[in-house]
Amino acid sequence: MSLSNEQLERYSRNILLKGVGIKGQEKLLSSKVLVIGAGGLGSAASMYLSAAGVGTIGIADKDKVELSNLNRQILHKTNKLGADKIKSAQETITNLNPDVKVNIYNEISSDNISKTISKYDFIIDATDNFETKFLINDACVKGKKPFSHAGIVGFEGQLMTYVPNEGCCYRCVFKEPPKKECVSSCSTDGVLGAAVGTIGTLQATEAIKYILGTGELLTGHLLTYNALTSEFRKIKLPPADKECPACGNK
Repeated sequence: MSLSNEQLERYSRNILLKGVGIKGQEKLLSSKVLVIGAGGLGSAASMYLSAAGVGTIGIADKDKVELSNLNRQILHKTNKLGADKIKSAQETITNLNPDVKVNIYNEISSDNISKTISKYDFIIDATDNFETKFLINDACVKGKKPFSHAGIVGFEGQLMTYVPNEGCCYRCVFKEPPKKECVSSCSTDGVLGAAVGTIGTLQATEAIKYILGTGELLTGHLLTYNALTSEFRKIKLPPADKECPACGNK
């Protein structure tokens, strides 16, 4: 593909980077990323993926926009209260960058996840419940799809990246969903919107690095962030568990 004059100007600061250039920008425009969750993490990730020129972005979410979402979910505006999040997200992304094709999905479930992720190069887990996180992991492992996991509550967040045959998967590390009574959530414990944006932006960065084939991904590592202390910790994870029900050699 050949970049238009408008695209050369829009993506000029990307193109100047040694790890991108015109060929890298063309890769981004030809790439497809699926963001599962149009909340706080998905908002930041989607906005920066679209701004970077990722050509096709899929957005999956079944919820509607609520007033309590707006401290962190920057895809949505006050005039979209009550609207489907996926339609609100589609409008925001298109207004930011009309180059981007936005596919929307009402729901990701065990019935459709394999078929849906097969259409994309990279998956972003921006969900807020453990059942869906394990569903995404298992489907991506089975479908040989790379993905970025993240989670955040309060002032603290974490993320890791899975690439097929490179390090452990999410289930290797966390084994199985915790009991509901043991789980903190944004609705019960609160969350700092700016901290959510930090983690979601890092997820977009992981997707972009994977597409470009540049830099070091968070494979085999868990990155944690504490907004109160401004501290990041990069924790080396154990090798893939050979007994893991998702990625083990069974």
